Amino acid sequence: MKRLIGTAAAALLLTSVAACGSSDDAAAGSSSDAPRETTLTVYAAASLKSSFTEIGAAFEKANPGVSVTFSFAGSADLVAQIQQGAPADVFASADTANMDKATADDLVEGTPADFATNTLEIATPPDNPADVDSLDDLADPDVTVVVCAAEVPCGAAAAGVEKAAGLDIRPVSEEQSVTDVLGKVISGEADAGLVYVTDVRGAGDKVAGVPIPESADVVNTYPIAALAGSRNPDVAKAFTAYVTGPEGRSILTAAGFGAP
Repeated sequence: MKRLIGTAAAALLLTSVAACGSSDDAAAGSSSDAPRETTLTVYAAASLKSSFTEIGAAFEKANPGVSVTFSFAGSADLVAQIQQGAPADVFASADTANMDKATADDLVEGTPADFATNTLEIATPPDNPADVDSLDDLADPDVTVVVCAAEVPCGAAAAGVEKAAGLDIRPVSEEQSVTDVLGKVISGEADAGLVYVTDVRGAGDKVAGVPIPESADVVNTYPIAALAGSRNPDVAKAFTAYVTGPEGRSILTAAGFGAP
């Protein structure tokens, strides 16, 4: 099944791309059997950077003539750019709320598809200097904590976990993406940060992870959709199918994402 889906997507793409001859060729009345290079622009949540980079490379290999470029940032920033007319073909959000904004503005083609889930975990420097071993420790005023801003999916999740635990966590800064939170922990600017499980796994020995039992009640669902303004709609739809299919799921699972 995995091979069949990948082959079908490739066939669709090759047919679509081959049909896109240049306007100069058309004006000259000439034709060519060689497909024109097609660039697909994907706007994706920062927490997807590692796995989507791998998915993009696999998609390109399966579909000669297609080049995938990414813009990774906080989902709130990405949807704002799309609303302002940024030339994107696909949007992958770290929550449904920001995808709903794009859908409400008629910027999405078809119905978004949920493709992954993620939960929070505490990241600390490898030596865990503040001896953080639970969510309660983040409420200690002597512990320097960094979180995502409330409008960012990881920030909304952090607020939900904090509320569920009945805690008052007062961070020293609120960042616009989860990768910025992780970066401050890695650099030693913070004793702890609330990031996704996948970020802790992806950072390897640069951080230590402290599981949060409360995070089981606050799960982020990731949707993906081709955008209505895409210049390559068939390729955009094929990419979303690739992400939600067995090839994409395999890469996402290895990165620590849960099933939708």
